[in-house]
Amino acid sequence: MADDANAGPIRSAFESAGIRIPIAKIEMLHSVPAKVRRSSKYARITASIREVGVIEPPVVARHPSKPGRYLLLDGHLRIAVLEERGDLDVVCLIATDDEAFTYNKRINRLAIVQEHRMILKAIEDRVPEDRIARALNIDINTLRQKKKLLHGVCPEAVEILTDKSVSSHVFAVLKKMVPMRQIEAVELMVAMDRYTESYARALLAATPQTQLVPDAKPKQVKGLSHEQMALMERESGQLNREMKVAEQSYGADHLHLVLARGYLARLLGNARVVRYLAQQRPEFLAEFQKIAEMDSVAA
Repeated sequence: MADDANAGPIRSAFESAGIRIPIAKIEMLHSVPAKVRRSSKYARITASIREVGVIEPPVVARHPSKPGRYLLLDGHLRIAVLEERGDLDVVCLIATDDEAFTYNKRINRLAIVQEHRMILKAIEDRVPEDRIARALNIDINTLRQKKKLLHGVCPEAVEILTDKSVSSHVFAVLKKMVPMRQIEAVELMVAMDRYTESYARALLAATPQTQLVPDAKPKQVKGLSHEQMALMERESGQLNREMKVAEQSYGADHLHLVLARGYLARLLGNARVVRYLAQQRPEFLAEFQKIAEMDSVAA
């Protein structure tokens, strides 16, 4: 704590205010290929800028050797669209460090749940549906489907998936489950770091009929017999129980592993110990070295 107290004020990652910069003075770190310019994502950004302007300002860093010029850290597609439109300048955020190689890893892209909430907020603010659809480069029917995306999904499950990159089809699968099973399913998705429709359907196949919503049709999974589905249900239940047990002991187990790794690293720093193990217990030495050389024991 003393070190933190003496560390001084936390440095902001950006200058306090965005500034309008001529696009000609912004150097892109990579070009935007023709294939990308023909993609649906590029078309969506073009439509959004056309309808509502640039919502998320590009991020630049001051060029270290060229005064008055800037390196583009994030926003290559937005800048490419603005150049095509003939725009001459754009408001940018100025990063205090040139983190061109790591910056994109730190940006939270708009997840589908956040997009859903943005749509609802725009409708609440009386923005016409056709304008919202044009901004997202989708038709009215797709917009209305997105508006109803979370109907039937319990708030706890939605909250868990708020910042996750989830397929929209996952929510249609979750709606077939009762709320408690929805929570179990999304917790499994997070644990496995898998948010695809196929994985959600696998979890649905492993869900007992009693945990499906009353009006849901009996499960029919192509290629699986009733006996195989029953087995999946039992194994899924066992996996859930094992995860609960693991969660309860994770903190203590992790601490023990950290301590053991540190101890082994120091032990293997002793040449006499290494020589003895190599001669008497080579199989122990190999395993000890694997543990000591682990980059991280964090999940």
